[in-house]
Amino acid sequence: MATIKTTPPRRRGRPAAAPAVATSPAAPSDSLGVRLKHARMVRQLTLKALAEAAGCSESLLSKVEGGHATPSLATLHRLALALSTNIAQLVSGPDINTSPVQRANARPSVSFPTAGKQGSIVLERVVVPAPGQLLQGDIHVIEPHSSSDEQISHVGEELGYVIEGELELTLDAELYRLQPGDSFYFPSNVPHSYRNPGDVVTRVLWINTPPTF
Repeated sequence: MATIKTTPPRRRGRPAAAPAVATSPAAPSDSLGVRLKHARMVRQLTLKALAEAAGCSESLLSKVEGGHATPSLATLHRLALALSTNIAQLVSGPDINTSPVQRANARPSVSFPTAGKQGSIVLERVVVPAPGQLLQGDIHVIEPHSSSDEQISHVGEELGYVIEGELELTLDAELYRLQPGDSFYFPSNVPHSYRNPGDVVTRVLWINTPPTF
């Protein structure tokens, strides 16, 4: 059974309104399939071989490549690992941001379904992904009762700060409950997952190095 660690409750005033989520010009399925298929062919993998390596069905992979389905964040992470790349390389377009400043109303985002298609997780790109970057920054926007599905692990380090809402962060067998203002850090090789247990949207500033999502 997981060990639950909590942080003391905070007195909160009236919550500030969440800024609108900027939407990418294209949904993940509009470009993901083409990039996924290209990465697979470059590595000379068949649909069956990649599906087996990523632990998903060949049928699902075929639908994703054809632009008829969008995989969950966890499934896409496994596909990226099997292709020796990261999620950003599979879902992001060419880097056209030449400014060191990212305006709130121009922030690109990408949305992923969760297990059972109940709710979604949106990644607002605080740092627009580009080749060669060592750092990745996103705001994870987690709908009520949505989760990142199964635990994942990979190389790197991660830190985060809960902007609003509640977050359940599971690191291996330990469950941590975080409130607005709480932060976390852990090495990415520790199996991890997260969930929004509350009835309002949770927003978490999440930093990865090297880029993972």
